[in-house]
Amino acid sequence: MKMSFVVASRFLSLGIALAQCGLAFAQQYPVKPVTVIIPYTAGGSTEADTRPYTQKLSEALGKPFIIDYKPGAGTTVGTAYVAKAAPDGYTLLSTTSTIAVAQVLYKNLTYDAVNSFAPISTIYARTLLLVTNAAVPAGNWAEYVAYVRANPGKLNIATVGAGGSYHIGSAWLHGEFKGNVVHVHYKGSSPLLIDLLAGRADATISSVYQATPHLKSGKLRAIAALGRARSSLLPDLKTVDEQGLKGFDFTSWGAILAPAKTPDAIVGRLNAELVKIAKLPESIKRVEIDGTSMISSTPQELRDMLAKEIAIWRKVVSENNISSDE
Repeated sequence: MKMSFVVASRFLSLGIALAQCGLAFAQQYPVKPVTVIIPYTAGGSTEADTRPYTQKLSEALGKPFIIDYKPGAGTTVGTAYVAKAAPDGYTLLSTTSTIAVAQVLYKNLTYDAVNSFAPISTIYARTLLLVTNAAVPAGNWAEYVAYVRANPGKLNIATVGAGGSYHIGSAWLHGEFKGNVVHVHYKGSSPLLIDLLAGRADATISSVYQATPHLKSGKLRAIAALGRARSSLLPDLKTVDEQGLKGFDFTSWGAILAPAKTPDAIVGRLNAELVKIAKLPESIKRVEIDGTSMISSTPQELRDMLAKEIAIWRKVVSENNISSDE
């Protein structure tokens, strides 16, 4: 009995010592620049949404947080790079909701979106809209549903690339009311918008920022907001949840992840800083002009959200026979 007590005491002392070492390590972190990988090309919305955080992290923690770009293969190149990086807090991933889509869509991935990463925090959410050109005879969600049902296969939905999050989100939306539409895939948002405004495309899923000028001109019409909350920039536009599609929530979001096995103390310190940044009035003001909300989460909340979205997309992809090379 006495020997067991001595052994237990030693293990307890060892555990306390390791915890203290971890705390000291986190307090010293970072001692060199931190690289934040974006799995897209430079100059996109992900960079714009990430940069306010990297700037504030650099100020708060005293070392540069440097953005680097590793685009390719539907974001899987940059994501895989971070998954394989040393779990020391010096290589992070700024990702989007596409990470959950890619997990379902692409075969033979070298990483797992949930288990290959240490989630740190969400950083933003962006309201998405269903919009049509002005020629579509539907002024609200009920009229849109009725029109699609009465004209199966007639309405075409423009998307930026087969298998992208907007494509799968649209398939999910229309599948919920068994709407038969045709998805037409474009190589970029510019040619998509040209065709939508010209009437060669009927509808698309759009950010508030991209759609607003054309909503004001009357060339496009907003049918519904697709998230659970209305857009602050379009407060009178109801969500599809409010209009009968209960529980539907398609929102674009961003998050910061680290490689799996990154020390909890470092994850905790980064999370604390990201939570502070998301609440800064200057940060909120900087992004609210385009309908984006600065948000934060606990690491576990982010992990749970990823797992939930992957389950949703797996069901949508299966039911709609979507593939990455469609």
